Amino acid sequence: MKLLEGKVALVTGGSRGIGAAIARAFAQHGATVAFTYLSSAEKANGVATELEGLGVKSKAYKSDASSYEQSENLIKDVLEDFGQIDILVNNAGITRDNLMLRMSEEHWDEVIRTNLKSTFNLTKHVLRPMMKNRGGSIINISSVVGVFGNAGQANYAASKAGMIGFSKSIAKEVGSRNIRCNAIAPGFIETEMTEELDEKTKDAYLTNIPLKRLGTGEEVAGACVFLASDLGAYVTGQTLSVCGGLNT
Repeated sequence: MKLLEGKVALVTGGSRGIGAAIARAFAQHGATVAFTYLSSAEKANGVATELEGLGVKSKAYKSDASSYEQSENLIKDVLEDFGQIDILVNNAGITRDNLMLRMSEEHWDEVIRTNLKSTFNLTKHVLRPMMKNRGGSIINISSVVGVFGNAGQANYAASKAGMIGFSKSIAKEVGSRNIRCNAIAPGFIETEMTEELDEKTKDAYLTNIPLKRLGTGEEVAGACVFLASDLGAYVTGQTLSVCGGLNT
């Protein structure tokens, strides 16, 4: 059963990691998938080709989600290409970790701009088309770090906590227009970043995870499919932790 047939989804940061897994899961469930990338056109086009191989339309757009103007143009381009946007996933994000005493203003601003301002930018520009379409689902990829904090990640935690508060507020603003807004808070997920961790560091993480393993991008994507589809039609303003029990 394809849960997203006839839907058009836009995923920021969809050329790798969790974003690519979300794009892939949406395509498997029949959605047309537009997604953004920032640097590697070759990698992005490879993902688009893969998605089209699943029998859906897909297109990669080079766009910086932290730019208000580029985000506005992106929404216009996707609407021109596909006619509508039913699902928005704000996934683009970075880390610039350091203890507060050592953290530079540049690294603070960069993380807040990329992770949090981008969520404002895309949501701001997609709301009118969703209202015109009489519905939509906005999914913001936060983090468990935004729920309980983490030493050395004050900038990242602040940006991800901001996404949660933002999601709750938007849910209240546009719920009457049949537009839902939720956050997903992944825990420690297997990505290119976690592959670089040594075994000792990974073992330290695992001691705090009840399921005793890292999660996968596909497991985060499964939660996105639920919130994007009619299965989640009565769910809005919520934060769904996909963390193996870490946030318990």
